[in-house]
Amino acid sequence: MENSLPAERARLGWSQQRLADELGVSRQTVISLEKGRHDPSLALAFRLAETFGTRIEDLFSPDPPA
Repeated sequence: MENSLPAERARLGWSQQRLADELGVSRQTVISLEKGRHDPSLALAFRLAETFGTRIEDLFSPDPPA
């Protein structure tokens, strides 16, 4: 799944650690999410959207078909 998490985080001027602290997750989780190695739970996706003041579908999009 593709995401705009690094861009949204940069827009706020936050480090990965700051975002992790806001979400109550580890910095490694944020790294995995940003690199697309981990898809968030629905609860985490809602927290991300709330944190960035946007909708889930504005943060995440499915990978294009192969």
